[in-house]
Amino acid sequence: MNKFTNRRTALRTLAGVGAAGLAAPHIATAQGATTAWKIQTSWPGGAGLQIFKDWCATIVEKTGGELAFTPFGANDVVGDFQLYDAVKNGVLDAINPFTIYGQGIVPAATFLTSYPLGLRNPHEFDVFYYGLGGLEIARELFAEQGMYFVGPVHHGPNIIHSKVPIRSIDDFRGRKMRLPGGMVAEVFTEIGAETTVLPGSEIFPALEKGTIDVADYVGPAVNYALGFSQVTSYISMGPPGFMSLYQPVDLMDITVGMDAWNALSPEMQQFVEMETHVYSDLHHAAIQAADQEAWKKFEEDGTEVTRLSQDDVELMTEVAVPIWFNYANRDPNSARIFQIQLDYMMSGSLGYVTPDLVEGLELKL
Repeated sequence: MNKFTNRRTALRTLAGVGAAGLAAPHIATAQGATTAWKIQTSWPGGAGLQIFKDWCATIVEKTGGELAFTPFGANDVVGDFQLYDAVKNGVLDAINPFTIYGQGIVPAATFLTSYPLGLRNPHEFDVFYYGLGGLEIARELFAEQGMYFVGPVHHGPNIIHSKVPIRSIDDFRGRKMRLPGGMVAEVFTEIGAETTVLPGSEIFPALEKGTIDVADYVGPAVNYALGFSQVTSYISMGPPGFMSLYQPVDLMDITVGMDAWNALSPEMQQFVEMETHVYSDLHHAAIQAADQEAWKKFEEDGTEVTRLSQDDVELMTEVAVPIWFNYANRDPNSARIFQIQLDYMMSGSLGYVTPDLVEGLELKL
């Protein structure tokens, strides 16, 4: 029994239902059948995929047989960039994607995950989603596309692997760099990088062949398992305590096709919502723990960690803020979400953004 299963009793108490309530009406006995969801993650391997599979394996026991998750890794059923289409069209019942990949279907998804120099800590996104109305807006927008956005899933910052040392933002100039697209790519293009969009599963071969010489992806544990230390010599980070300037809190989510969601009882829907929140906490902690071991392995392999400076943070913020507004003004819902986050970032709680940075910039609400 692992740590996910150990949370079963506490989770059911939080969800307000007992074991008997969870078991009816579809318990896997002669009286009914288990509802089995096909659920695919963006994780292609390593700690992320293993944590996801371990979690999925606990669902049938936690629900007394009423619900089961059949897990698939990246590209097992559909390509990483096709995940939202797949769940929208019923190819998959549920998905665990990087939320940034949703921007092709829901443009405002750009602001439902971290963006360059925006909200910088996991708890700040929790405040946005669970305190400032972000979850309700996300569910509204995804429902319009035939999907139910259950909730965000934290894993940690993204980091940059490079064949050459990156010691200031000037060192990105002219470098062929993999990024997830959207606002992140535009910020790096603005500072001189030659950006390209690739799914996570294609990064290693691109680095190996020299098609790119710089690549962002998730955190140390997953990236080490994917072999990045074999094809790069450097990891570029933000200043101490600020691992990533461009995606400091890269978010995933759990999203379900609306037909699959509506087929659940209200009690089971509540369970899945609460379980997603718990999974986010456990997933984040497990990834961070695995990262601590991965740092030692990178060091043993001779990988050098370089850090950008506080001056780089300030310079990159000046580049990023107008791009924030540009993306927000492309879509009314993006502007609505960004206004909430901007007010938070300009508040006494954070202070990341000062009035002089937004002077002359307007939101089209």
